[in-house]
Amino acid sequence: MNRRLQSCVLAWFVIRHSGFVLLAAAPAAPELIIHHAKIISVDDRFSIQEAMAISDGKITAIGRNEEVLASKSDDTRLIDLTGATVLPGLMDSHTHPTGASMTEFDHPIPDFESIPDVFGYIRDRAKVVPEGDWILLDQVFITRLREQRYPTREELDRAAPKHPVMYRTGPDASLNSLALSLSGIDRNFRVTDGGSGFAEKDPQTGDLTGILRNATRYVKVTPVTEQPSKADRLQRLATLFHDYNSVGLTSIADRDASPGAINLYTALRDRGDLSVRVSISQDITSIGAIEDIQKKIHAIAGHPLFQQKDGMVRIIGVKTFLDGGMLTGSAYLQEPWGVSKIYAITDPAYRGVLFIPKERLLPMVRTTIQTGLQFTAHSVGDGAVQTLLDTYEDLSHEMPIRQTRPCVTHANFQSRAMIDQAARLGVVMDLQPAWLYLDTRTLSAQFGDARLRWFQPLRSLFEAGVIIGGGSDHMQKIGSLRSINPYNPFLGMWTAITRKSKWHEGQLHPEEALTREQAIRFYTRNNAWLLFCEDRLGSLETGKQADFIVLDRDILTCPEDEIREIQVQGAYLAGKPVFERN
Repeated sequence: MNRRLQSCVLAWFVIRHSGFVLLAAAPAAPELIIHHAKIISVDDRFSIQEAMAISDGKITAIGRNEEVLASKSDDTRLIDLTGATVLPGLMDSHTHPTGASMTEFDHPIPDFESIPDVFGYIRDRAKVVPEGDWILLDQVFITRLREQRYPTREELDRAAPKHPVMYRTGPDASLNSLALSLSGIDRNFRVTDGGSGFAEKDPQTGDLTGILRNATRYVKVTPVTEQPSKADRLQRLATLFHDYNSVGLTSIADRDASPGAINLYTALRDRGDLSVRVSISQDITSIGAIEDIQKKIHAIAGHPLFQQKDGMVRIIGVKTFLDGGMLTGSAYLQEPWGVSKIYAITDPAYRGVLFIPKERLLPMVRTTIQTGLQFTAHSVGDGAVQTLLDTYEDLSHEMPIRQTRPCVTHANFQSRAMIDQAARLGVVMDLQPAWLYLDTRTLSAQFGDARLRWFQPLRSLFEAGVIIGGGSDHMQKIGSLRSINPYNPFLGMWTAITRKSKWHEGQLHPEEALTREQAIRFYTRNNAWLLFCEDRLGSLETGKQADFIVLDRDILTCPEDEIREIQVQGAYLAGKPVFERN
């Protein structure tokens, strides 16, 4: 008889019913107990516990030291944390891992803080890239440059006159003359595929400025970088996921996954190298016949990873793009942006770009809800947020929508009425505090303090009962603070708690700051709700998965400015270590 069976104390009793004798046995001793810790459970009461027992990857008991330790056997592994703070494994509601992990596969990309940094990089690339081949620079946002502006077509011409150059910031870009010419984009350019977008023109001359708004799909770019193998992609993705673990992340959402990305996740899972749980919002286009888009939504709902409600890799919904970006000057606002040197806006009536008109959005969302998938859309400006909320409102009169947890992604610009509407409808939101940290300086210069009153109104959303989850929108590079955008969740919590930002004095509307408890829920329990796994994850309670992290200091009592400096000492997934700091 093995030791584990010997450790079970059998309690025999007889129940006579229908001629059967039933025997009951006490539960086996746990495999692991962590004790003498400060365990922030994030349960309904936000209770603080001392010890936790784990078996088969799940929590079997949590409570006081003496109570939990009483269940140990000779085979139970004990970890004395000597007072260290424990949190549930942190969750990021918005990442793009497969693209981010490959950013520097071909060559290192430096950090950019100024326009001269940009031109220096382009000139250096022009020395090693053959003449006539493309030079691309992605996601270097003008809001994060000291000069706070796009490089001009003429400046890009001077930096690399013999190479087509595209400086892309998401749906928008600045191109040099050769790039425009090779792409067939001239002053007569028009979008003809049913989508939105346009090329900016000088209001005096009518000449192209080089800036494209939501029209980079027309750029005939030919990649010249070394092409990775599947083995390369898997290796770099695993490296990124282990870096996620090092800052406390044990669960993430890919909010724009392609079929290829899903295949990479399942390949890592199948070979035992997946160290984070992945929830997936699969990408759907908004261009083309509505019937074709609806067929794709039905196909996603039929995927085994959606039908499978548990596991390391799960499909939860679909994602599309409703407007442009606040970092690029194309978010769709209710009021005009205003003429701007920062964003190269010359039209005083310009409100940004709405990619999908409401009458086209409605059948897409309806089909998604009918299949049971979660719908979300990139919606940055208050005009886009209102469009999506009104679409959910209209559909709520036709069918129940709350059970699919309809989502708004980003939702940076809002209003009091939008918050109340979202609460009434059961709409959830994934937001990124790093944008407040990195971009407040530029947004304040563009809009002023009063117009930013409802920028990321985190406290108001919490108090209204809107469930919001914290994320990063990690796009490029491995490294939690050098990445675009930074995915260190403790920087995100600190930003949500302090409302402080880089290169900006004071706080942005401190009345919208979260408490420490709320900030922790933002990255744990709330995200579990957004990602349909609240029955298994997001808090440390009996019966849930043993995903937890150990911190180097007490997040509830340390000085406020130390929150961003918190280090993870260990991260555990289903009770197994996936990161241990040396």
